[in-house]
Amino acid sequence: MKTDDFDYNLPTELIAQHPSEKRDKCKMMVLDRKTGKLEHKVFSDIIDYLKEGDTLVLNDTKVLPARLFGMKEETKAHVEVLLLKNLEKDNWECLVKPAKRIKVGTMIAFGDGLLKARCIFVGEEGIRHFEFLYEGVFYEILDKLGTMPLPPYIREQLEDKDRYQTVYAKNIGSAAAPTAGLHFTKELLKKIEKKGVHICYITLHVGLGTFRPVSVEDVTKHTMHSEFYSMSKEVAMQLNQAKEEGRRIIVVGTTTTRTLETIMKKYHHFEECSGWTNIFIYPGFQYEAIDGLITNFHLPKSTLIMLVAAFSSKEIILKAYKEAVSKKYQFFSFGDCMFIQ
Repeated sequence: MKTDDFDYNLPTELIAQHPSEKRDKCKMMVLDRKTGKLEHKVFSDIIDYLKEGDTLVLNDTKVLPARLFGMKEETKAHVEVLLLKNLEKDNWECLVKPAKRIKVGTMIAFGDGLLKARCIFVGEEGIRHFEFLYEGVFYEILDKLGTMPLPPYIREQLEDKDRYQTVYAKNIGSAAAPTAGLHFTKELLKKIEKKGVHICYITLHVGLGTFRPVSVEDVTKHTMHSEFYSMSKEVAMQLNQAKEEGRRIIVVGTTTTRTLETIMKKYHHFEECSGWTNIFIYPGFQYEAIDGLITNFHLPKSTLIMLVAAFSSKEIILKAYKEAVSKKYQFFSFGDCMFIQ
């Protein structure tokens, strides 16, 4: 299976540069994953496709304002640091630009020294580990100095940084938003719950893999990044009961998908647990956990389009993407979405 098999033509003007005016008024393509039948709706119509007794699972991770701009103390050269993963205490794995001049022992200052970082490890592909030095509360300082880590294909400034958070974001720790969840409003979630749909939350902190393309020709040779996940006892019980009673589990986003499938593969049921997952889902994968998927439109040749293709088929998904292009859907993080059932 070749990476090029998951390529498609996307005009650059269809890459969304800002969020839709209203979260739940973006376009939604509804796709029958078996037959390929398509419908064109708006996201607020999702309530018509959810049934009483369904369980809707969302990822409640919260995005760090993880992009910092600072200066090397020694030379005053400008440096961009993107926080990716909290390793322990004040030690973080980061992506640095430019990285070549950042050696072990290099000190970087942010916000006139309000926050400082000492390099303690040099990795590959721009990865560095830093110990952060500060007085006060780290996340409060980060909120003051940091900006949202928007993907490189978004060139416009984000006026309201809350628009890169879901309305239910709770557990801070992501380097990118679980973007399928950006379409929900609190009002829509209340209506869904009122219909008799059970809503529950897992956590997966989105990490480096969001920024890393598949660079190998053979899909099976790609190495996935690891991301931290957790599921509570209450949610595990709720999901196990849904399975036992034959009720649908509908997940919001590829991050939620990866969490549920990781746990199911490990335990053969849902279990209270936390850990790191590097599960790679591509065609040939046997889904065990989920029955429906709400997801955005993903980058060509990415692990995310492979995951979606595995839930349906490569042919059906690429045909649906071609239709989305012809209908001028907006793509990627701030773009429109699909409901695959």
